Amino acid sequence: MKRHVAVVLLGTIVIGSVPCRTVLAGAYSDAPVATSTKISEASVMNEKKSSPVHRSVQTPSGRISYTEQGSGPVALFVHGVLLNGYLWRHQLEDLSNIRRCIAVDLLAHGDTEIAPDQDVSVTANSKMLKEFLDALHIDQVDLVGNDSGGGIAQIFAALYPERVRSLTLTDCDTHDNWPPEAFKPFLAMAAAGGLRGTLETMLSDKGVYRSSQALGPAYQHPEQLSDDSIERYLRPLVKTEQRTRDLQRFLSAFDNKHTLAIEAKLKTLQAPTLIVWGTDDVYFDVKWSHWLAENIPGTRRRVELQGGRIFFPEERWQEFNKELRAHWEVAQKAARQVAP
Repeated sequence: MKRHVAVVLLGTIVIGSVPCRTVLAGAYSDAPVATSTKISEASVMNEKKSSPVHRSVQTPSGRISYTEQGSGPVALFVHGVLLNGYLWRHQLEDLSNIRRCIAVDLLAHGDTEIAPDQDVSVTANSKMLKEFLDALHIDQVDLVGNDSGGGIAQIFAALYPERVRSLTLTDCDTHDNWPPEAFKPFLAMAAAGGLRGTLETMLSDKGVYRSSQALGPAYQHPEQLSDDSIERYLRPLVKTEQRTRDLQRFLSAFDNKHTLAIEAKLKTLQAPTLIVWGTDDVYFDVKWSHWLAENIPGTRRRVELQGGRIFFPEERWQEFNKELRAHWEVAQKAARQVAP
């Protein structure tokens, strides 16, 4: 069983291996961005940080689970497949002194509760995000997405551009690049009924999750990922048989028609956009960061994290958070300049 799981997972989410190289894609230069980052860090260094609070809210798409921390303008973080809002714990902790940070659990993930027959596609998830913000009476957000969550963020930004104060995309579903060929064996395994057994194997032996045949290659240092983190990611997916079936439906709905459908609108998006990409991601090649920079007119900056892998927002959060601080500050200053 373990051997089968290892082979399937290697074909799923293997990614690639820390200095950061900055590539500009817009009007801003390195100097002012670096300066604004230092000012931000200095000005908030001594401020008290709040504690994370786990909540849920009822929406037409179900009872949506989320964690929030901090106060101020809202930053909304969107995770990808197999994970949940816990991916963004370092962002919530570190950035809560300048933002009300909210990490949502997508449909069929985490503690979010949904109906057994509802649409859980990426487009349905983007519409859920609108309902979620409506339920919390939030008008605009600084939107951040990773993996499947990056594709969902693109769809949301294209459909509801007035709700996006700024956009940040990391290695993610883009254009027609998904599902990647290497992910298709996992999809086939899930369709054949092996999903629950695979998840339970990784939970019973955390070494399987960290192994080079499973999700280990998604991290530069998989050995540093705690057992608790693996539990937090996977345990909700096997809490009940229905939750596992929900995830299976999410997987079966993988189709790049969803990102292709909003492409024309994405190409008109003016929201200030930051693109940060790991260079060793074998699922979402760095060329897709160029595609996004060239096709989103609001792109202000494109950054390559040398050796970065798909879950770098978790593993290399300090570097990523500096980019977020700088991006948000520059976007905020630009908004003030054009305000009537």
